[in-house]
Amino acid sequence: MKLHLSHGTDFNQITGYGPDHVLVNRVRHETSLIVLPDEVIGTWASRFEDLSAQDFDVVLMRAPEIVLLGSGARLRFPAPALYAGLLKARIGVEVMDTAAACRTYNILAAEGRRVAAALIL
Repeated sequence: MKLHLSHGTDFNQITGYGPDHVLVNRVRHETSLIVLPDEVIGTWASRFEDLSAQDFDVVLMRAPEIVLLGSGARLRFPAPALYAGLLKARIGVEVMDTAAACRTYNILAAEGRRVAAALIL
């Protein structure tokens, strides 16, 4: 699905997504990634089943106010112990499928929020 790119913005936007990719500022990414308003981390956790606390520590180091975990094509919830470090740091975590996380990221980033979309493809 393509998303409309707003011109003149100063943050990373998710401009499209599909089952095997995410477009950030029209650049195609075919591996799981983290998108923040000012940074894209192009390689992240490879599969939902392999998520670890260290994967969430990568997000924690960027100090977002909220993390949107895109769990893949369907909604799946990781064990809370995996992202306990985020909760301890008072960083909100919302779990949704990856398509919903892409759409929600754009809305929150456009509001000026320090959001991180951690997206599993």
